[in-house]
Amino acid sequence: MREIRLPGEPPVSVTLKRSARARRLSLRVSRLDGRVTLSMPQRLPEAEAIAFVEEKQDWIRKHLAGRSPDRMPVFGAHLPFLGRELMIMPGQGRRAQVMDGALQVPGGPESVAAKVRAFLRLEAQMRLRAASDRYAEALGVGYGRITLRDPRSRWGSCTSQGNLMYSWRLVMAPPEVLDYVAAHEMAHRLEMNHSERFWAHVARICPGHKAHRDWLRREGEQLHGWRFETD
Repeated sequence: MREIRLPGEPPVSVTLKRSARARRLSLRVSRLDGRVTLSMPQRLPEAEAIAFVEEKQDWIRKHLAGRSPDRMPVFGAHLPFLGRELMIMPGQGRRAQVMDGALQVPGGPESVAAKVRAFLRLEAQMRLRAASDRYAEALGVGYGRITLRDPRSRWGSCTSQGNLMYSWRLVMAPPEVLDYVAAHEMAHRLEMNHSERFWAHVARICPGHKAHRDWLRREGEQLHGWRFETD
């Protein structure tokens, strides 16, 4: 992979990515983080790819302009947590904590993002483990380890060995949405697919799951719009 920059205000970085699967040039602007990627066939001359990007720069800038602006966790900002908004305010102690309807964060402005991220990860770990335990018991299954990550393309996954991966950003969503993702992944312990039997398991342990899935499809981009300095 190689990165090029389109001049202008602001300049735009474009990642050139060679792919054995690519049969033609394919340009993509991520709605989640604004990354611009050009997939290109293995043997295509790089100069041809660069010329293509330059030709499409108006299209690229149009799509970037249509994205919701990124949001930063700073003092005074309203951060989504469990489906409600908490104002980030200066606090005391060693860790960020919810007090008096606000998220109180100790330290100076330069450390807010890192401490808010640590708070979200810890809360997500506790709540996702509790939800996983609850749904594992309901389905009569076990699971392996739980890993928290920050993926852009999925909210959770389950391996054939029963290891679970969840996005820690789920703790920013309403609790029932977080629960749905845990139920979804735990149902994969019985069906490693998305068959009718799989969805029947999800429906049995998580009534109303369709509404929660729709919420993620509709609002998930907003959760990914928050930027943390340690990401």
